[in-house]
Amino acid sequence: MEIYFQYKIIQDRPGLLGDVASLLGMLGLNIMQLGGVSKEGRGFLLLTQRLDSVQVLRRMIEAMPEIELTALRKPSLRDRIAVRHGRFIERSDTETRTYRFVRDELGILVDFLGELLKRPGHQVIGVRGQPRVGKTESIVAASVYSNKRWTFVSSTLLKQTIMRELPEDELSSENFVYIIDGAVSTLRGDERHLSLLDEVMALPAPIVIEHPDIFVRHSHFGWSAFDLLIELRRNPDEAIQYDVYEQEASRWNGE
Repeated sequence: MEIYFQYKIIQDRPGLLGDVASLLGMLGLNIMQLGGVSKEGRGFLLLTQRLDSVQVLRRMIEAMPEIELTALRKPSLRDRIAVRHGRFIERSDTETRTYRFVRDELGILVDFLGELLKRPGHQVIGVRGQPRVGKTESIVAASVYSNKRWTFVSSTLLKQTIMRELPEDELSSENFVYIIDGAVSTLRGDERHLSLLDEVMALPAPIVIEHPDIFVRHSHFGWSAFDLLIELRRNPDEAIQYDVYEQEASRWNGE
């Protein structure tokens, strides 16, 4: 059984990490991976066959004045990525299923999204972000990471692709990632495209939707259709705004 163990350093001293590692060894907890997850914190992926050893570890760590136990649980994907990359993926303060990234974290984003896309079955992931911040490129790279093919149901990357039908093999295979631009589909899609959209949204496969706010605002799908949301910014303070898309909608509708 895998366990994620994390502590915060209260009083650093030489040999502290060695003492913790020795304690884990004495309890029969194998260290599979470790890394700094913040300036003051360290995270470990542990492997054990004995649950009682985990409880003993909790009591002993809580008795050590130099460190503070901050996590001892079954590892989540967020925990694994934190140990692998040395930093935690930020979550929204108001929505626990929303994860935040900045552009210099594209490698972490691709890892995170790629692991999600590996999961079998139906899931819908929304990706927010301003134009040319790296949304589509990250989705495609994550599809490659997950060893799955991708298909654009709609996209601005390829001069506003709007598919009205897909080959039968692309609608029957679970080895595809379906990429939808929520603005292009809902603001420009015709009846045939919207019918295809309904068909794709029911597939037992991963679906990634860019501009999910516009998609929800202009379609019959609600937020309950989404399993999680990802936000990508150039910097932490960048606002994600959709005024440009709303203005373009008027021009598209008038064509």
